[in-house]
Amino acid sequence: MATVPEDLLFSSDHEWVKVEDDAVTIGITDFAQGELGDIVYVELPEVGEAVVRGEVLGTIESVKSVSDLYSPVSGEVVEINEGLEEAPESVNDDPYAQGWLVKVRLSDTGELDALLAPSAYRESIAE
Repeated sequence: MATVPEDLLFSSDHEWVKVEDDAVTIGITDFAQGELGDIVYVELPEVGEAVVRGEVLGTIESVKSVSDLYSPVSGEVVEINEGLEEAPESVNDDPYAQGWLVKVRLSDTGELDALLAPSAYRESIAE
């Protein structure tokens, strides 16, 4: 069973969001990394780039496939996890801490209301 932390919000595209003041940290869920398999490369936007909710913010490559990463919120990228360049497997090992992807300064906090609570996300991935 995939881990679903109680202190995060989730998108239906299997990204997680941790709210911190006016910014959020974004990553992919434990469920998503499990489905992808061993991650070998992550492509992220540049700091300062604008991201739009529902649009592609990067790609993640595993031994099985290449998948788009969709932004669960709109805003400006204020930090990227540069450690993923050297150690993309961090997404597999620790998707909610070491394997985070980007930090985004929100342009519309109301978009958070469209995200799933942990219980709703858990329900969406239940087989």
